[in-house]
Amino acid sequence: MSPTQPAALIIGAGPGISGAFAAELARAGYAVALASRDRARTAALAQPLGARAYAADASQPEQIVQLFEAVERDLGAPEVVLYNPSSRVRGELLSLDLGQAQAAIQTTAIGALATAQEAARRMLPKGRGALFFTGATAGVKGFARSSVFAMGKFALRGLAQSLAKELGPAGIHVVHFVIDGAVVPDAGVGHAFTAASIAQSYMAALAQPPGAWSWELELRSQVEPF
Repeated sequence: MSPTQPAALIIGAGPGISGAFAAELARAGYAVALASRDRARTAALAQPLGARAYAADASQPEQIVQLFEAVERDLGAPEVVLYNPSSRVRGELLSLDLGQAQAAIQTTAIGALATAQEAARRMLPKGRGALFFTGATAGVKGFARSSVFAMGKFALRGLAQSLAKELGPAGIHVVHFVIDGAVVPDAGVGHAFTAASIAQSYMAALAQPPGAWSWELELRSQVEPF
């Protein structure tokens, strides 16, 4: 990488929203790092983008710390960080397993907190950076038999809102994206809610001027029926 090439890190990388955002970042000149629990799968996603692949379990804060250290060593401290992982546990209240619920919230919320800490450690001294979180409709509206998912996503949204107010004055742009709809495969339809179209909105948020930052963007297709 060039010494002046900015670095970006995506945690919870996969072929959907995160993969499309990685492609946009690579085209914009970022050195991109992709991380997930499955390094082989991530490597296959990273290779055509010229990105680097890393293995990290987002539910384990110590692995998040190690990930940031590795990325900083290889590419430099990331100036853009996207936290994308979440874990869904479905079921009626009395059927829920508390161990599974705790593990799901650990991934969706505590992993995001650990990521925010490590990103801020590197962004605050520079006075700049972008910290993005992929949320969901469940973060603003709970649904029946989806209480655990709502708990995690509500926590994620609260974290982002708090951090936007805490870190914004220091030059760090925090954005929570509400993905309001089912993401569909690219189908050549201009108004389809695709990962590629969502990634372009992520890039638009990245380009916002500091005088008019959004802390949250709700994204949905103009043809969404609900």
